Amino acid sequence: MGARDPSSWRVVPITAAHAEELTAWRYDPPYERYSLSAVPPSTFLDPISEFVAIVDHDDELVAYRSFGADGQVGGGTYDDSALDTGGGLRPDLTGQGYGRTVIELGLDFGLARFDPPAWRVTIWSSNVRALTVVRSLGFEPVHEFESTTQAEPFTVLVRPGRLDTQ
Repeated sequence: MGARDPSSWRVVPITAAHAEELTAWRYDPPYERYSLSAVPPSTFLDPISEFVAIVDHDDELVAYRSFGADGQVGGGTYDDSALDTGGGLRPDLTGQGYGRTVIELGLDFGLARFDPPAWRVTIWSSNVRALTVVRSLGFEPVHEFESTTQAEPFTVLVRPGRLDTQ
């Protein structure tokens, strides 16, 4: 089953091999903006960036998550009221319903590690798939802005760090 069995996926520390693999990921249009070929692998290994890998039961990389400034986009307004999170799913797994699992794994890990008062995600406004997934996880849009680095609209969404389970 491997990568196609999300029940076996888990969060692990990111390794140099994971970082190298991430820079080889190529996404098809219109999602090519998420390709990481221009990002030095060392970026993923910097402890300040707070990257983690999500692997399957064979330890194959299926996704990554980040916590902190990596989840922010130039031109957005950010403060300390929420922890930013971002990430990506391996290109051959996109569009198949795995996004929710990846984000939930990241949020569960991040909740245990950081216990933020709230989560914040910034998503390219044309990425309807990602917007649908995060909204299904309780994120609500708070504002939209034009990126100073990509000249495209982005949407900022927020949700509480701990969802009330009662």
